[in-house]
Amino acid sequence: MGAGGRTSVPPPSKKSEDDSVNRVPFEKPPFSLSQVKKAIPPHCFHRSVLRSFSYVVYDLTIASILYYVATHYFHQLPSPFSSLAWPIYWAIQGCVLTGVWVIAHECGHHAFSDYQWLDDTVGFVLHSALLVPYFSWKYSHRRHHSNTGSLDRDEVFVPKKKSSIQWYSKYLNNNPLGRFITLTVTLTLGWPLYLAFNVSGRPYERFACHFDPYGPIYSDRERLQIFLSDAGILAVCYGLFHLVMAKGLSWVVCVYGVPLLVVNGFLVLITFLQHTHPALPHYDSSEWDWFRGALATVDRDYGILNKVFHNITDTHVAHHLFSTMPHYHAMEATKAIKPILGEYYRLDETPFYKAVWREARECVYVEPDQVTESNGVFWYNNKLDD
Repeated sequence: MGAGGRTSVPPPSKKSEDDSVNRVPFEKPPFSLSQVKKAIPPHCFHRSVLRSFSYVVYDLTIASILYYVATHYFHQLPSPFSSLAWPIYWAIQGCVLTGVWVIAHECGHHAFSDYQWLDDTVGFVLHSALLVPYFSWKYSHRRHHSNTGSLDRDEVFVPKKKSSIQWYSKYLNNNPLGRFITLTVTLTLGWPLYLAFNVSGRPYERFACHFDPYGPIYSDRERLQIFLSDAGILAVCYGLFHLVMAKGLSWVVCVYGVPLLVVNGFLVLITFLQHTHPALPHYDSSEWDWFRGALATVDRDYGILNKVFHNITDTHVAHHLFSTMPHYHAMEATKAIKPILGEYYRLDETPFYKAVWREARECVYVEPDQVTESNGVFWYNNKLDD
């Protein structure tokens, strides 16, 4: 979201896909976080208000142009070109709005500017417009970054142990049709199910919901901002209701609804592929530490979409190590840290549409094995008939 783990000397040629699934080291790394940070040019940590806003303006300008063309010209096209134009609009607009989502994600990490109030204002507006509860997600996502790779405390796409796998998993994952159904449901409903019911999230002692200010996800000092997140979502829904009354349901679905489904699908896909890979370890509380957990993620290649998505896809390792770094410096930082990380860095250049099918097939549950000689280190497996 292939090449394998990188050494300090770049390989002479691209590695095979088999290399990309070779396991990364799980031992404590021979380098420290400070050593990794020193390898990055200092300017990479500088946040520019003007430069950050330039990406907001650029994305929203492209989205506005696409909207204008769709609403003013599509109906003038002769059949069947009008029907063909809408799916193209949905795909492109969904990708552009995913870029907007990423900028709001930057705000949640305080990577947009040096001013927390400005980051929260921009993030709140952009995420609310995409029906994302900004502060609710910000706090749960922060806990994900604090507990990445932990089987006990990570927040999203927490892998199941073999003992927790349901009986029907063999029918869903061991045949192409079942896998296709699982992926379809995950990519279309996964995001709202996560927000509303904490599906794929860590287990809590009681019902967890991103819209519930008094839920177990949040602390007492965060609850007021969860109310504010809910108010932002309700305000946007109110506006959409009036649009439906004025323009009709089909107009709102075509112009806004379907692109939003594309955004949600890419969000789930990107997150899934960043943290689900046969080469990555997961740790229980006996082995986990923050540094090794942060390294247990993978950079992916989405082709031209890397730029559209502001490189959240192919700089994710650097992002987990230094989450307040602006996205426009992440590529330079990634190149700088590769020689330090060596085999602890993983880039998989498998096309994302192939990778998601492979990971859905191979990464069904996690368990320790004899290779690691540690019961606290878990690896993905898919053998359900044992």
